[in-house]
Formats: sequence, structure tokens, C-alpha cells
Amino acid sequence: MTTIAVTGHMDLTEDSVPLVRTALDELLKQYADDSELVGVSCIAKGADSLFAEAVLAVGGRLTAVIPSQDYRQNKVKPDHAVLFDFLVEAAEEVLVLPHETANRQAYEAANAILIERADRLVAVWNGEPPSGKGGGTADTVLEAQAACIPVDVVWPDGAARVS
Repeated sequence: MTTIAVTGHMDLTEDSVPLVRTALDELLKQYADDSELVGVSCIAKGADSLFAEAVLAVGGRLTAVIPSQDYRQNKVKPDHAVLFDFLVEAAEEVLVLPHETANRQAYEAANAILIERADRLVAVWNGEPPSGKGGGTADTVLEAQAACIPVDVVWPDGAARVS
């Protein structure tokens, strides 16, 4: 079994989405015949959901990690709700963390589960250092590296974040 977790930016520009989707499809293509592929994702808008879709597209199984009890109600925006709900339904396992509110602690706890379960980490990441707030993409990359988990950085030419 190969378990790959994802961390990445939520605020990809509209033009970046197809670039990142193609790069993730290309990266995961090598697992297309691996019936034991498990993707672990918080299925947030942007990188997490693109990765989850790519895992399902190659026949992998999805584990969704939901950071808090109120995440769906208070953090999933209307433009992401249909895909979020689809991915929750498609997931073989859904872990809803016990945090009542989606906050830094909840995100850090979710990221800890990603690291704990991962054989590899895919980071849809522009390489910028941590913000200092905790729970972000760069923080998760550093935690994976500290745990000796291989990290595949995906940031195709032309990818950008909404500024």
C-alpha cells in the first residue's frame, strides 16, 4: 500500500488550476496500476481537492480529513460546496476531528494526521517560507521533512496564487 498525503495552497488563480491538475495527474499516473494507492487530503478548495480528484481518477482510495466539526458549515464556500460534498461521499474513510471550530489548532491537528499516515507528501507549494502563524503548507512540508517523509513539490511554470 502506498499512502500519499497532500498539502497545498487554497488560493490558486483560475489559470493555475488546469496547470496544477495536469501536474498532479502526471505525478499520480505512476500509481494508476497500484490498487493499494490511498490519498489523504483535507479536501479544501484548491490543491487538496485537485489532488483528491487525481487520486480517484487513477483508481486510488481517498481518506478525507476534516479539521473540525464546523468545517463544512463555516469554512466551505458555496463555490466549493458541491465538490467538497462529492469528495466526502467518494472517500473510503472520513475522519472528522473533534475540534468544534476550524482554527489554527484544528488545521495543525489535521496536518499532523497527514504526516502520520503518509509514505510521501505532495506539496502544491510555491516554495515560500512559513508565515509564522502555523498550520500552513510550508509548515507541513517542514514537518514532513523532519519526519523523513519524501516530499514531491508541485508548482508548474505559470502557477500563481491570488494576491
